Amino acid sequence: MSMRKIILFGVGLGFLGVAFSAVAKEKSGAGMSEYARGNQAFEQKQYEQAIAEFTAAIAAGGGEPAFYENRGFAYLAMGRGPEAAEDFSKAIKVAPNDERAYIGHAQVLLLQKQYDETLADLEKAIQLKPEDGAAYKFRGFAEIGLSQWDKAVADFTIAIQKNPDDPQSYDRRAWANRNLKNYDAAIADYTALIEKNPNDTESLVRRGATYTSRTEYEKAIADYQAALKLKPDDYDTVQRLQYAQGMLAAKNAPPPTPTPKEEPGLLTPLNIGIALAVLLVIAVVVRLVTRGKPEVTSGRIQ
Repeated sequence: MSMRKIILFGVGLGFLGVAFSAVAKEKSGAGMSEYARGNQAFEQKQYEQAIAEFTAAIAAGGGEPAFYENRGFAYLAMGRGPEAAEDFSKAIKVAPNDERAYIGHAQVLLLQKQYDETLADLEKAIQLKPEDGAAYKFRGFAEIGLSQWDKAVADFTIAIQKNPDDPQSYDRRAWANRNLKNYDAAIADYTALIEKNPNDTESLVRRGATYTSRTEYEKAIADYQAALKLKPDDYDTVQRLQYAQGMLAAKNAPPPTPTPKEEPGLLTPLNIGIALAVLLVIAVVVRLVTRGKPEVTSGRIQ
């Protein structure tokens, strides 16, 4: 799942409860009826309608930071980062101690891959409301962007403790652990996700990839096959399956039988050369020994 998809998914799931709690606290006032309709439209994912209602609430004279914040989240859900950033900045000016505005602004910065600036916003949000698990989760995203894997694992762990039902935190913690080669921890997180949702093809594939990293090809193959039953046309998973099958076959293949070497005969070029050299040495020695000796003759006159 890309960072953009994760963030927009988080907008849809992570902040409506906060928005509705604001309605409960602020039952009357300028723009409150429009604000309530905007929240309802947001819940139904009718983001254009939500933006229109929040805009009407602001125009009615309501200066509540939640009006700007929720319109910012609606803009963010539509991928309209600049408008979202402007609304979150306005909310921060109106209520500098409202952590939701910092969290929203941080998400815009994440989409822009401005990770250091994201961390600054989330540090402020955590200072204001340390019990809010969303701030730790998004800080973990920024730390992944900076390849700060240990810090990301720590933040996702806190986020899970505060919100055990958030699948994103398990998935991203598993990814950080994979980069640390903490494969057991990564597999445990993917397994938790699969147990909660057996049709989670992405977690099946990612667990399979983790098993492949550990050369546990049989388990990887089982995960890839399970994912392909749910999503048969996933070419990437098909390739992963074929790779794991190939590696398993190579792993289980018997060692090659060594080919016996033929013993060379005596008349090899090396032996012939050695013999010639020996004969030459003998001839030289004989010549040196016999040099200057009188020839043996008989007493007969020839």
